[in-house]
Amino acid sequence: MIAAQAKLVYHLNKYYNEKCQSRKAAISKTIREVCKVVSDVLKEVEVQEPRFISSLSEMDNRFEGLEVISPTEFEVVLYLNQMGVFNFVDDGSLPGCAVLKLSDGRKRSMSLWVEFITASGYLSARKIRSRFQTLVAQAVDKCSYRDVVKMVADTSEVKLRIRDRYVVQITPAFKCTGIWPRSAAHWPLPHIPWPGPNRVAEVKAEGFNLLSKECYSLNGKQSSAESDAWVLQFAEAENRLLLGGCRKKCLSILKTLRDRHLELPGQPLNNYHMKTLVSYECEKHPRESDWDENCLGDRLNGILLQLISCLQCRRCPHYFLPNLDLFQGKPHSALENAAKQTWRLAREILTNSKSLEKL
Repeated sequence: MIAAQAKLVYHLNKYYNEKCQSRKAAISKTIREVCKVVSDVLKEVEVQEPRFISSLSEMDNRFEGLEVISPTEFEVVLYLNQMGVFNFVDDGSLPGCAVLKLSDGRKRSMSLWVEFITASGYLSARKIRSRFQTLVAQAVDKCSYRDVVKMVADTSEVKLRIRDRYVVQITPAFKCTGIWPRSAAHWPLPHIPWPGPNRVAEVKAEGFNLLSKECYSLNGKQSSAESDAWVLQFAEAENRLLLGGCRKKCLSILKTLRDRHLELPGQPLNNYHMKTLVSYECEKHPRESDWDENCLGDRLNGILLQLISCLQCRRCPHYFLPNLDLFQGKPHSALENAAKQTWRLAREILTNSKSLEKL
């Protein structure tokens, strides 16, 4: 048993050093190429409208605010300034979303975003995005990369197609630090020792973002109040949770397996599902020793089996906002197909770890 475990860990490490690292290198190269174009477009936007200041910057070989959705799809979060005159309200009526309401006694004219405030005093995510979309469309025509970049039509999101190969969504957002949403107040669960009080304090201090984008839970049935809402996102908090042990290595292997074998019709699975399941696995295995290198095989198998279970139940709860289902709106047939493919993959890895050489 121990020999089989050690063999699996050996093959997983080999897989990580060869396949995962080459995936990372290829994506890093793509990110540089994509960010050059996006920076140029955002520079043009800023010239037309100084309120949209580009926050895309590189730190320690990482681009602040950039998320990799897949090797050809990215999201750049554009941080806006001056949320100050608004109160953050998340009463749970819109899973995964919150609204920004003008604080009592504050005049509209005190806000930098005055023309995007609705009659009832809400800062409209949709109105800001609509204005931003117009500015980006104009910038695309003017920027120095205009031959290789175009707007993706038929969406209210701001999406660019670059060199007919990559898609980048640019999402206006506010960064919220020093507060923690009421809809995530149950976290951390009292009976689970992970991640421990110090890490919890760090994660909560990281805060969250409010994004101007279509909300999962509102698919197809947005009233005007709902389309004014902002989507909660916890990217930095989630990254901080995955520090230590083999957590990030485990996630890297899962992402690589997804890219190579689970890029399926109907797009049932993305990298974010993998990241979410690693966080749940951390709760199930709260001790640091559970994430030693020699446990890598056990953790990976546990996550793949949990993924199959989620696909079969057609439900994958968001880690911080469990009322939000990350499979919402995905075709049932796509989820079933993904469950079968994931099962094949898990069985292959479990019964013959050498097969990782071909996966």
